[in-house]
Amino acid sequence: MNTLTYTDFDFKGQKSVYHGKVRDVYDIDDKYIVMVATDRISAFDVVLPEGIPYKGQVLNQIAAGFLDATADIVPNWKVAVPDPMVTVGLKCEPLKIEMIVRGYLAGSAWREYAAGAREICGVALPEGLRENQRLDSPILTPTTKADAGHDENISRDEIIARGIVAEDVYAQVERYALALFARGTELAAAHGLILVDTKYEFGLLDGKVVLIDEIHTPDSSRYFYAEGYEERFAKGEEQRQLSKEFVRQWLISRGFMGKPGQQVPEMTEAYCEEVSSRYIELYERITGKKFEPGRTDVPLQERISANVAGCLAGLAGC
Repeated sequence: MNTLTYTDFDFKGQKSVYHGKVRDVYDIDDKYIVMVATDRISAFDVVLPEGIPYKGQVLNQIAAGFLDATADIVPNWKVAVPDPMVTVGLKCEPLKIEMIVRGYLAGSAWREYAAGAREICGVALPEGLRENQRLDSPILTPTTKADAGHDENISRDEIIARGIVAEDVYAQVERYALALFARGTELAAAHGLILVDTKYEFGLLDGKVVLIDEIHTPDSSRYFYAEGYEERFAKGEEQRQLSKEFVRQWLISRGFMGKPGQQVPEMTEAYCEEVSSRYIELYERITGKKFEPGRTDVPLQERISANVAGCLAGLAGC
């Protein structure tokens, strides 16, 4: 499989590199960020052992498209996309929270609710809700942004009380997150999809709030097919979905939830190709465009290095 699971570039002006769970982030002159979307895949905050073909390209191109489609709501960090797997943007000071917006009771929120929780991140939930049920209005369930290990649920009041984010900044971020979710819901509906839940990350640039990282990708979001949703919900059946949740469910069914001592099940080449096809399907559904694979006649590392070098040279001349 032709996948990119590790990078070790040495770009001109490079100050540092951070290898995240999925993305490798290069600091250029403390001014720009080169974010490489690798083909790594994570679940339960664990990086799985095999890469997924074209996953990085799918994530990067979906995110870039949605950054452009929401720039009228909130400014964002994106400057250029010099390679299918790379976005170059402005360096911001990240806020230490992730804003998770939920329009439906699904995933981890449903698992907590099913276990008896009736309040998540300070948000009260009524009795009698069912899995995948649409909520009366979208809710915000923030998490801390951990440098390592697991993110943790946190309430608005805790965030402000602990000084993680100032109250006025949090209020602005809250408004942005809900507005972005409304736009994402519109765009998804236009292609026969339901945006179930998603996460947004924000930073500060010259004191102003800026949207950073990815947006509305299958790694950060959950989508259901709109067709058949009501019928499946009425019957208590699983929803057809395009998100990373199917990977989590595959792992759970094989006894893995990222807990100490658990072994990641074998990811065969056939399974990795299946996951790849699901990512490509989401790209085509959510964008309405046919997926065009990036060049593979040269090694991915070589292609990316040349494309980013050209981009940085142009920015240096500005």
